[in-house]
Amino acid sequence: MAVKIRLMRMGAKKQPFYRIVAADSRSPRDGRFIEIVGTYNPLVTPAETNINEEIAMKWLKNGATPTDTVKNIFSKAGIMKKFANEKQGK
Repeated sequence: MAVKIRLMRMGAKKQPFYRIVAADSRSPRDGRFIEIVGTYNPLVTPAETNINEEIAMKWLKNGATPTDTVKNIFSKAGIMKKFANEKQGK
């Protein structure tokens, strides 16, 4: 089972709010997911993110691949740098 960390759209029409979830790559965008990693709200300035770093690191270590958007969100939060350092053994 290929696991991806991706955005799941919530919120009303023209008012997007996203959950960052770990989901099977074959499941639909707003369908079944395994675990909620965090939230992302692009409507406020600057964009608001709440990420559970422990859960995100757990999924990255287990081989889950983040989508491009989630990778950018994680990079801004410093999670990708921390993951790269742990992967190199620092």
